[in-house]
Amino acid sequence: MDISNIILNSILQVWYIIPFLILVATLKSRWFKGIFGEFLVNKLLASLPKTDYTLIKNVTLPTDDGTTQVDHIVVSKFGIFVIETKNMKGWIFGSPHQKQWTQKIYRHTTKFQNPLHQNYKHVKTLESVLGCNPEFIHSLIVFIGDSTFKTEMPDNVTYARGCLNYINRFNDAVMSNAEVDGIIESLNAIKLRPGLVTDFKHRKHVQEIVASKVNEQTCPRCGSDMIIRETKRGANAGQQFWGCSAFPKCRSVVKFDTTKAL
Repeated sequence: MDISNIILNSILQVWYIIPFLILVATLKSRWFKGIFGEFLVNKLLASLPKTDYTLIKNVTLPTDDGTTQVDHIVVSKFGIFVIETKNMKGWIFGSPHQKQWTQKIYRHTTKFQNPLHQNYKHVKTLESVLGCNPEFIHSLIVFIGDSTFKTEMPDNVTYARGCLNYINRFNDAVMSNAEVDGIIESLNAIKLRPGLVTDFKHRKHVQEIVASKVNEQTCPRCGSDMIIRETKRGANAGQQFWGCSAFPKCRSVVKFDTTKAL
């Protein structure tokens, strides 16, 4: 038996491992986790009475500087609920005013954008395109996955089933059925058509936003904004450094990199 036949037979014996590895990699990918998280929240929101609530999923809206993408919008006579989904595990630390929150899995720590800030843009975009009363629009953050809040969270940041409890708290009608129908019709008319082109343009816009923030710095200890300060005394007088905006509560200091300021 020549070497080519040996190699071919070896491949045939383990061919089934390749699709298995591809499946495992897909299930662990950020893309799949996002899709799966949205699916779970969709199932929960779909259980709301359809006579009173209308669910609109995966809405991409045009903005002055590009696009913004909303996971779920629930429209009802009790208000409009703008829902951002996070599929994460580990310990979650954050407060409403921090620019970045912290995810901690054992000894591994990761920073991510404050989802309340992320959803704020969604809310303001809806206010603009719909022209409705801002008091009728509610921001809601839903965490899916094996995560635990290690800091106190506001009422509109919750785990999966908590989203229904939050929505059901609003039981006073603030809009007529005609107004609700008009909002649904407007959203369906304004939202961009789903597809590869829309998703590509949105991802490109997000990448541009991230690239524009290279000169921003967040506190590695508490996640608050860092401010450029200047040493007043001693041998290093006149030198700049990043100091935590939460000082004196947090005294974290980071060396100022002048190459990033150019």
